[in-house]
Amino acid sequence: MRFSQLAVLTAILIAAAGCTTTDPYTGEERTARATTGAAIGAVAGAVIGAATGSDSRERRKRALIGAGVGGLAGAAVGGYMDRQEAKLREQLAGTGVSVTRVGDDIILNMPGNVTFGFDSADLRPDFAEVLNSVALVAEEFDKTLIEVAGHTDSTGSRAYNQRLSEQRANAVARYLQDRKLDPRRMATAGFGPDYPVADNATEAGRAANRRVELTLVPLTAS
Repeated sequence: MRFSQLAVLTAILIAAAGCTTTDPYTGEERTARATTGAAIGAVAGAVIGAATGSDSRERRKRALIGAGVGGLAGAAVGGYMDRQEAKLREQLAGTGVSVTRVGDDIILNMPGNVTFGFDSADLRPDFAEVLNSVALVAEEFDKTLIEVAGHTDSTGSRAYNQRLSEQRANAVARYLQDRKLDPRRMATAGFGPDYPVADNATEAGRAANRRVELTLVPLTAS
């Protein structure tokens, strides 16, 4: 990632630190950490778009448009993502997965108690049901790119956590592809312990950091 891109993403995190938001799991008002976590999710999505190859997101867009999947333009983008967001909130209510809107992107934060067992890249049975719901909506709203980011806590070596985060992201992408979603829509990345959303000094914090985030990006014509 170029320095200018990194500087912008860092500024997003700093600006988020002073904000107040509502915790999607408890409904309680919280400051700093919850908002910073949402910003980190947005940054992780941007990192995938920038770091998985030169203009990777644009290449995926061109491939889909070239295959006959029309792109969105102008005011249609916001309305399309509004409808997709509403469907995702309906499908994922009560699952423990948060749905966060950042501009025209939608971020699904899937915490460790929903996704994988400790030290494992095998999907939990109840996580498969969550992904079935995501796939159902993503199949309907096919003018959307899907970026899958794996994250771990800081326990163990960084190299091991990096591999585990990549394996988890790939496991989610494979599952979605098995549900007939076009692999050209997807990108995966693992970030190991680099983007925590909670304090790794506590078990609850480590569980929150062991997560998978899906960023849904509109397929735009331009």
